[in-house]
Amino acid sequence: MPTMQRTAEADSAGTMRRLPHLLSCIRLDEVLVLQGTPLLGALFSMGSLTRGKCLDFLVLAIASSCLVAHVFVLNDWSGASTDLRDPNRAVRVFTARGISRKAAGALCVLLLALSLLLLIPFGRTPVYLALGLAALSVLYSGPLFAMKGVPLASSVLHLMGGLLHFLLGYSLFRGLDARSLGIGSFFALTFAAGHLTHEARDCRSDRLNRIQTNAVKFGSLCSFSAGFLLFTAAHILLFVLAANGVVPHVVMLVAVLYPLHLWWTLRVWAAGLGFENIRRLQLRYRALYAIIGLVMALAMGFPESERLHAMLVSLACSSSSPHSGWWCILFS
Repeated sequence: MPTMQRTAEADSAGTMRRLPHLLSCIRLDEVLVLQGTPLLGALFSMGSLTRGKCLDFLVLAIASSCLVAHVFVLNDWSGASTDLRDPNRAVRVFTARGISRKAAGALCVLLLALSLLLLIPFGRTPVYLALGLAALSVLYSGPLFAMKGVPLASSVLHLMGGLLHFLLGYSLFRGLDARSLGIGSFFALTFAAGHLTHEARDCRSDRLNRIQTNAVKFGSLCSFSAGFLLFTAAHILLFVLAANGVVPHVVMLVAVLYPLHLWWTLRVWAAGLGFENIRRLQLRYRALYAIIGLVMALAMGFPESERLHAMLVSLACSSSSPHSGWWCILFS
């Protein structure tokens, strides 16, 4: 009996030592980047801040992180063999780190189960939305469907995924409505735009692995340009939503960031659509959208931001500048 007990304790200790190594196959940086969407969704539906809502917000952050980690692990599990042939991805493949496919598959299932368990107390809608995201992930990455290699369809999946991810957070405190669909469409457009840009970046390796992405099918320039057009549409939509009061009016101020995105894009076009050039662009526009998210969060948390907007409108309309009329229209 003591021998069996010592064996069980040794196995348990060994499992705990292996756990950090197993978790290292999660793309933590990308998981964290995508948490802004559901968390902002929750802020838009939260209303007044209470201690209970803060706890719910924290649980959502953990559940959504587990869900997105599940999506990435499934994608890596399905594409491990092709990723090993890509010099830009090979070092991140779990098998190169000594993690078996069986272990990665078990982690994938565990992450999804944990996410669903955390969401169950919030009702059926968040659970159904999480299951919808998991289903989209299977369609995109799963070996039976592999819609990652189906041009256009892969972008539709990302549009749907971006919308569902926002609605997951929004549904925490309020039922889904037209407002949630309008704001969620902004996140859907940015998610699909980022995916098209990502495909343009990885066009060479995807062609090598015979993955028929949009960039491989239509060319990296076409995919990159389509991504920028979707980013542009997202900026326009956000401005319209702010102008109509669907989101706080002060969010219109982020319109001044669009020329910066345009300038960065034109520089990449001129320098060439190489991996490093597009990767730098991705880092820059992610920082830009982090600023947009921060403005949204501050506007939702501080109603005084509307008074700031009114002051800016007053200054723009009363200016003696010959362009004051345009500024008045822009910010009013």
